[in-house]
Amino acid sequence: MKRIGGKLGLTLAVIVLLFWSLGPIYWSIVTSLTPPTDLVSATPHIWPAHLTFEHYAKLLGSTSVSQGNEVQSVWPQFSQALINSVVTSVAATILTVVIAAFSAYAFVRLRFPGRDTIFIVVVATLAIPAYTVMIPLYRIMIAIKLVDTYLGVTLIYVSAFLPLALWLMRSVYQAMPLSLEEAAWLDGAGKVYTLVRIVMPLAAPGLIAAAIITFLNAWGQFLVPLVFSPTLATKPLTVLIPEFVSRNYVDYGLINAAGIIAIVPPVLVVLFLNRFLVSGLMAGATK
Repeated sequence: MKRIGGKLGLTLAVIVLLFWSLGPIYWSIVTSLTPPTDLVSATPHIWPAHLTFEHYAKLLGSTSVSQGNEVQSVWPQFSQALINSVVTSVAATILTVVIAAFSAYAFVRLRFPGRDTIFIVVVATLAIPAYTVMIPLYRIMIAIKLVDTYLGVTLIYVSAFLPLALWLMRSVYQAMPLSLEEAAWLDGAGKVYTLVRIVMPLAAPGLIAAAIITFLNAWGQFLVPLVFSPTLATKPLTVLIPEFVSRNYVDYGLINAAGIIAIVPPVLVVLFLNRFLVSGLMAGATK
């Protein structure tokens, strides 16, 4: 009886978790496929009573007709914001993972004065709220002319996400046996060669985990690009989508259609990298 009750409770918990996680996404899909007239209906529908793709048409480049009026596409703005999100997120991910891979190895294997103190200070920056450094950081970016540039936004992302990636990679390196590196050193391999050719392949699951965390955090950023990306030159999707709200009208269908498309790239990245994460863990378990 207890086993049946435990299984029933576990099943119920899984159902609640799935509903909590996937419910908003499902409702966004429904809203994006619902005509504007039905969105203001007093009766909610689990599935659109009249299916329409006009919101996606407006978003992806087609001129649509709504209530007898021609609606222009927002594809030029949306496509540029999509490119901006991809460029800054990918650049920040690559820089963060590369820097964390080398610097974490230095904190684990090299001996230098203040090693532990420096590491603690760097990781402690995770506890600093972003808004407390926004004004001085903005003045610095203006002084070096990096506001509204890919480089400026990417550097801010790297400085924000590097401590977490560094902490993760340091833990990965500490768990690895030193004997493999010592054998390589006895064969005449240098520390950089040993790190790149021996250590990093074994630490691939940690590197991939750091890449996933960094990419998702960069993709979902709102406050930083809101301040440092004032124009469409670098403005990402997270800032552009809320601008679909005008003074007199909220285009719920367009906002939700844009949100559905915006979650596709991070989902694809996670699914792609997760394959290598699982294979790396399995390879490490068999060695």
